[in-house]
Amino acid sequence: MARKIDIIDGRSALDAVRDADAAGAKPQRTDLATAVRYLLQLLDEKAPGNSVEVRVPPFGAVQVIQGPRHTRGTPPNVVEMDAATWIAVATGAEAWTDAAAAGRIHASGTRADLSDVLPVRP
Repeated sequence: MARKIDIIDGRSALDAVRDADAAGAKPQRTDLATAVRYLLQLLDEKAPGNSVEVRVPPFGAVQVIQGPRHTRGTPPNVVEMDAATWIAVATGAEAWTDAAAAGRIHASGTRADLSDVLPVRP
C-alpha cells in the first residue's frame, strides 16, 4: 500500500459512504476509494503477512495473513470482492459467511477465508 491513511480521514470517508448509502445515493468515488483503502490498511495491521491477497478492484489490494510468502504470478490464496461488499464485511455490517454464500466474495485457496480476522474495527 502507498501512504498510510490517517484515522480521521479514514473514518470520515467511511461515514460519508454510509451516509450516502443510507440516503439511497451513490457515494463519492474519492470517499469510496479512501474508505476501502483505510479498511484494507486496518486489515493489514490486524493480520500482517503475505499468504493471502485481498483485492477490492479498482481501489486496492493488500497481502495479509501469516504463512507461506507469495512472490510471483497469481497468489495461491486470493480473495476478491466489490467495494460495497468489502466495506460491509470489514465493518461487521454483514457476516463473511453470508456474503460468501451469496456469491459476492470470490475466494480461492486454503487460506482464503477471512472470517477469523473480520470485522476490523474502524
